[in-house]
Amino acid sequence: MVDLLDLQKSFILAHLHAGDTAVDFTMGNGNDTEFLSKTVGSEGRVYAFDIQEDALTSTKKRLTENGAPENYTLICDSHHNVKKYVSEPIKAGMFNLGYLPGSGRKHITTMRETTMPAVEAALDLLSDDGILLVAVYPGHEEGDLEGKMLADYFATLDRRRVCASVFRILNSPTSPYFYIVEKR
Repeated sequence: MVDLLDLQKSFILAHLHAGDTAVDFTMGNGNDTEFLSKTVGSEGRVYAFDIQEDALTSTKKRLTENGAPENYTLICDSHHNVKKYVSEPIKAGMFNLGYLPGSGRKHITTMRETTMPAVEAALDLLSDDGILLVAVYPGHEEGDLEGKMLADYFATLDRRRVCASVFRILNSPTSPYFYIVEKR
């Protein structure tokens, strides 16, 4: 069986190296932030965004307890404001759309109104040979609509500039899936 998390990491690792800059656009509990921090190492830089203070608290705890280098900036703001905080090119960006796992607040989710400008900003910041990975959770209405919106958008991108792909388990329609956007 395919392990989606391992597969996502293998795509990221083909592009992201020590000393690079990366962004976790949806910090959550810090799993991706930790992965990115350890991948870019002490010479690299990671920015992580979430609108919930709980996410920053749990991520900071996770990073400290798991020995991540202090190469990160945790930002309590919407991911669509990324350009207020990040001006340098990024080599990788990760999105896990949906709600904060374990928070009990499933009504607070990423929304199309902020996800689209965040993805557009991420693509604008993406360096050559960079990658964006966007995980979609279609098991709730907003997640399903975000996924469809992104499919429509990614289909319009210039193939000479980027390669946009999707990985989805076909016989499990409500399972998470992800988009991969690689810049040439």
